[in-house]
Amino acid sequence: RRPAPPDRTKALAENQVAALWRLDVELREKTFWKLLYESAARADEVLCLNVEDLYPQDKRGKITAKGGATEWIHWQSGTAQLLPRLIARRTRGPLFLTDRKAPAGTPTLDVCPETSRARLSYRRAEEIFEENTRLLANPLASPEDIEDLDGWTLHRLRHSALTHDAEDGTSTPMLLARSRHASVRSLERYARPGVDSVARHVAERDPAARRRT
Repeated sequence: RRPAPPDRTKALAENQVAALWRLDVELREKTFWKLLYESAARADEVLCLNVEDLYPQDKRGKITAKGGATEWIHWQSGTAQLLPRLIARRTRGPLFLTDRKAPAGTPTLDVCPETSRARLSYRRAEEIFEENTRLLANPLASPEDIEDLDGWTLHRLRHSALTHDAEDGTSTPMLLARSRHASVRSLERYARPGVDSVARHVAERDPAARRRT
């Protein structure tokens, strides 16, 4: 079997995720990023969600996977608190919308029937996330250099969620169910403990620390 290409993506540290939540951004971005992290879902799957696909009381949503199979993503209280404000009075149509009305020729499924705005695209969602995380990704850089910096990718939220779950002791079957991977091999790159987790592991087993305890 050919070796899989190395995955260069790295999980964000927990303090980086906390800094992300403190950014002053629009409600749409706050909700989208929080949903990605809490659900560990793929960004393109979340962007395909419609309002009618949501089950807010159960904190879950229905998505269509490759091949047309119905699958579920689950979220936590952070997303649950933001969703009602984002949805407002809408009852159907794309969950995440652009700020402007959909241009002529936009597929009907990608247009909100109540606001006439278009579904937010992956390309635009990625651009917004990358632009807003440039200084977080480069903490020693000057704000004046922001145009020359690279921010984070949306995939890092999914990667970070699964890695943090693994660090907290989540079982492999649960990680597989949460990530919806078909095999353990495809999950391996997400289950590698990060730098902070390794540091805690070493510190907790330091003989000097045990004697003080």
